[in-house]
Amino acid sequence: MENLLIDLDREIASTRRLLERYPVGKGGWQPHDKSRTLSALATHVASIPNHGANILTTAEMDVAARQPPPPKDSARELLEAFDTGVTRLKSAVADIDAGKLRENWTMRMGPRVLVSEPRALLMRLMVINHLVHHRAQLGVYLRLLDVPIPGMYGPSADEPV
Repeated sequence: MENLLIDLDREIASTRRLLERYPVGKGGWQPHDKSRTLSALATHVASIPNHGANILTTAEMDVAARQPPPPKDSARELLEAFDTGVTRLKSAVADIDAGKLRENWTMRMGPRVLVSEPRALLMRLMVINHLVHHRAQLGVYLRLLDVPIPGMYGPSADEPV
């Protein structure tokens, strides 16, 4: 669990730096008709820590019954949602024991089970990896909008040192 927390803290910090760069007035922009809008993608990124808290504190989620959060279109709104989710997630991580991490958590769509795996595995796949994946997408969107990109794992073209 300790290694998970190290990764989680680093990915949270990098994600927060990217969300801080969200450009005002560009929420409806999308790079392709099949792509999410900027505000939809950024809102999804901002909500991932809250989903992680749900994995640790609930037995399952029915995606057919959940209401996705409305798209947010400012750095302030995105950071507020992100920080709230991070607080919930860190609290859930602090409160969970190893036995519960080995228990399965289930995501379903009505009666259809989409995934049912141990919480520890899902923290890696559906929280950390998922966050990194969509943060990278968000970075591409911001690059295409000529927004300077912060370094995630070292310098970036916009922040070389």
